Amino acid sequence: MNKPLRHASVFSLLLVLALLIWATWIQVARAHSLDDNAHNPRMAIKEYSGPLGDILVGGKPVTGSAATSGDLKYKRTYTDGELYAPVTGYASQTYGTTQLEALNRGVLDGSDSRLAGPDQLLTRQRAKAGDVLTTIDPAAQKAAYEGLGSKTGAVVAIDPKTGKVLALAGTPSYDPGTFAGSSAADQKAWNALQKDEKQPMLNRALRQTYPPGSAFKLVVAAAALEDGLYGSVDEPTKSPDPYRLPGTVTDMTNESASAPCKNATIRTALQYSCNTVFAKMAVDLGQTKVAAQAKKLGFDDSKLDIPVRAAKSVYPSGMDASQTALSGMGQFDVTATPLQMAMVSAAIADGGTLMKPYLVDRTTDGSGGTLDRTEPAAYSRAMSSSTASQLRSAMTTVVERGTGTSAQIPGVTVGGKTGTAQHGENNSANPYAWFVSYAADGQGHQVAVAVAVEDSGAARADISGGGLAGPIAKSVMKAALGV
Repeated sequence: MNKPLRHASVFSLLLVLALLIWATWIQVARAHSLDDNAHNPRMAIKEYSGPLGDILVGGKPVTGSAATSGDLKYKRTYTDGELYAPVTGYASQTYGTTQLEALNRGVLDGSDSRLAGPDQLLTRQRAKAGDVLTTIDPAAQKAAYEGLGSKTGAVVAIDPKTGKVLALAGTPSYDPGTFAGSSAADQKAWNALQKDEKQPMLNRALRQTYPPGSAFKLVVAAAALEDGLYGSVDEPTKSPDPYRLPGTVTDMTNESASAPCKNATIRTALQYSCNTVFAKMAVDLGQTKVAAQAKKLGFDDSKLDIPVRAAKSVYPSGMDASQTALSGMGQFDVTATPLQMAMVSAAIADGGTLMKPYLVDRTTDGSGGTLDRTEPAAYSRAMSSSTASQLRSAMTTVVERGTGTSAQIPGVTVGGKTGTAQHGENNSANPYAWFVSYAADGQGHQVAVAVAVEDSGAARADISGGGLAGPIAKSVMKAALGV
């Protein structure tokens, strides 16, 4: 063999060896990453090759599967899609998955290794899909959704003793079934939702933050009692009316000039929602102490998963004295999700212990056997039992003869706090209406509720926490307690 031919033969052999090595690398070392690549169409074909498992509410599926004529043999269907969209999220052949549909995908599509039996291990066929059982109370969820009606807003209800999320509703909402497939109609429905200025796909209960307004006064009151600034909710405070914001020539006043806010007790200040009292209280405590109390209740936690991650609620830092005063009434840069404010109420209702909120009770395999179960766990010791007891007492005064009378339920102990939060440049936009509450039926059953109404279409003068959000909270509490 002459020299040029020998060189060509060696070079060709090296190319063959390189090709074999690369093929082996692709088929063995990178097989798993290629299988899991979102752009691999085989993934979707496998995922939708059979009926999906279901998400259950109150023991009944709110999802299903329907046969199709395409390569993706099944698509997701939803029962009462708009009602449960903030809970389920969506599963779309074209646009992927979100929320419980995404976080429990392996169980729902049968790819979770815990579902595989001997047959699946040998044949590599998909196992029978499992189910996800939520903590949602269907009656409370329906009451929340129907209570919001045409308003823009959100509701969260929690069982204070366990942390179970009983209601997670938002409006406007959307039906995930309208874009679950891959047809032109599905694409049209998706595009319409993306262009909707009302943002129906935004999970307002978990992912939208609002200034909490006067509902935040519960946090400041807890800080004052825990710190010893005041010994009880019935001790007079040192609170002028009006109150001059420190370092300014601006006098803060109260909504009602006739309200007995001067040197009012915490009970009276909550009853009449006295801005001057809590602005002065926040300054007297200092932002560090208020921040510490807020953090115990869940503020500034960027990793709050239920298991869907909630947006971080914020108590700001680096404020001057006048800004600290405004933060005492839930303004300046204080922001909170409806979930966060339900957590505040839940901690007060449960004697000062804040339980970690959770949305999934358990996941099961294709035969109904339990794969995972969520056990109730404490999030924090948010306040002493004495402080919690005093705040519950003060909150009942708000409902019995204060700004929250719209939430009264005969035969049930109800405590609450209203909030009307300013927003927009120079308070130019209509305020947000809040109602944060708890209810106990005397038989060991409790529920904590937060309602935020972002837009009701009402005239500015008619917007109030008690007037708009209170009746919604009442209907949810009644449903959760079975009243």
